[in-house]
Amino acid sequence: MMLAMAGDCKVCLVDDDESFRESVAGLFRSIGLHVRAFDSAEAFLASELSICAGCLVLDVNMPGMSGVELQRQLMDRGQRIQIVFVTARTEPELRRLLLERGAIACLIKPFPEDELLDAVSNAMTSQAEQHSSG
Repeated sequence: MMLAMAGDCKVCLVDDDESFRESVAGLFRSIGLHVRAFDSAEAFLASELSICAGCLVLDVNMPGMSGVELQRQLMDRGQRIQIVFVTARTEPELRRLLLERGAIACLIKPFPEDELLDAVSNAMTSQAEQHSSG
């Protein structure tokens, strides 16, 4: 897997569940990814990484601004961060909507680690291709 070669590209993780954030951030660090975790969409937007993240792993349901609202706000700003959604919600309509709006994947919690790593790898590859093409 090429994830460890991501260099200074940052994976940003936005989830209000502290144990999930710590677990996933630890997984990413264990394979050499630079990761920054946020407990809310608002905290992510307030950071400098909201304009330069390589990939965003984003929970759908959070207090305050939801992941869906964050995706919409980033789109409205013209920011094309590749998003991997994670959620406990299982409605096929939600998954379809998120993918239609450009998400790389929508994973249902709990999911195997390799599914998340594959989705993040795809997102970072897509982000790199986007930057190299203009």
